[in-house]
Amino acid sequence: MHLHLVLDCGCMCRRALRDLLRRRNYLVRRRADLLSHIQNTNSQYNQPGFGRCNIAHKCRREEVLSHFDNPAVLASVKADYALIDQFSIQIRSLEQAVLDGAKQHDPQALLLVRTIYGIGKILSLTILYEIGDISRFPRVQDFASYCRLVKCARESAGKRYGTSGSKIGNVHLKWAFSEASVLFLRCNLEGLKYKKRLERKHGKAKSLSILAHRLGRATYYMLKRQKAFDMNKFLRT
Repeated sequence: MHLHLVLDCGCMCRRALRDLLRRRNYLVRRRADLLSHIQNTNSQYNQPGFGRCNIAHKCRREEVLSHFDNPAVLASVKADYALIDQFSIQIRSLEQAVLDGAKQHDPQALLLVRTIYGIGKILSLTILYEIGDISRFPRVQDFASYCRLVKCARESAGKRYGTSGSKIGNVHLKWAFSEASVLFLRCNLEGLKYKKRLERKHGKAKSLSILAHRLGRATYYMLKRQKAFDMNKFLRT
């Protein structure tokens, strides 16, 4: 009886941290919407582009604000920045709460996922908490379908009748592996060459989706086999 209580408490704690990560991602999306609004406002009033200026950085704000002469527009952009600052404070607070609470949960799996180039602590925890127990997926195809990395097959009596709707599966894992595919390419010359190969074969629009799918498959096998990410093996697929 005591063992069941311990297991139930562990499951509840993991579920709570998963929900906390989902809340954190919600705030990240809202912050991104505010940054997009600043970009759109700049375009709406026919101002020159920001170029390589990262408008999220505080050191660039005076430069961004200098684009707007109209007091009403300037007030709107300043309001966006004030909300961005508040979101950033809350996001950092949630991230710290997640990191503090996750210390007791499967550090080996966390280390494995973090061996994938570009994936940091928060994204790796998001992936792990959304997956749960990897053994509940008997095949990599089941895992990829659950992550929305491929369309689910519609079958009856062992026969396949096309694919089912795109809403089946875990939207949070789809986002996580899409984010992982972008981070995988950052300052990664081998990864960029690999993406170019995918582009030549499948087109630019589809290449990132394929990369996300292959990172998802790699994660499945890593967790199943308890082996770290092998860049050379991945690039040969």
